[in-house]
Amino acid sequence: MATGRRSTPKAEAARTLTTRTEVKVRFNEVDSLGIAWHGHYVRYFEDGREDFGTEHGLGYLDVYGHGLVTPIVQLTCDYKRPLTYGDSILIETTFVDNPAARLHFTYQIFQLERRVLVATGSTTQVFLERESRTLLLNTPEFFEQWKQRVLPVG
Repeated sequence: MATGRRSTPKAEAARTLTTRTEVKVRFNEVDSLGIAWHGHYVRYFEDGREDFGTEHGLGYLDVYGHGLVTPIVQLTCDYKRPLTYGDSILIETTFVDNPAARLHFTYQIFQLERRVLVATGSTTQVFLERESRTLLLNTPEFFEQWKQRVLPVG
């Protein structure tokens, strides 16, 4: 990829799917002490989620093409260790299947050289009709079909 990211998929335990994305901590993401600002960890989650969508056909434009949008309604981030300028990180993004009309991802961010976990987190997104912003209470058909195609049988 032009961004310097590398993404590889891995099937995990039943009904999850994980993609791994490598990113370098960029200069504009650190403070004057060279430590990554805490808000950028959410951006790293987004990097992982975008690569997951591209890899597995569930990107923002794929959802948008079905007349829907998927805003985040819940986000958690647990910080374990700081990142610094130039660190190579690995973002493990895992889609976790559930029966509700939502997307749920969990994340683990590792600093590659030290091989340490630096953050964990999760996001939950819901489906809204694109124009009316009406919340969908039932899982969209295209999403059910996607799950049948890509998720391991469990």
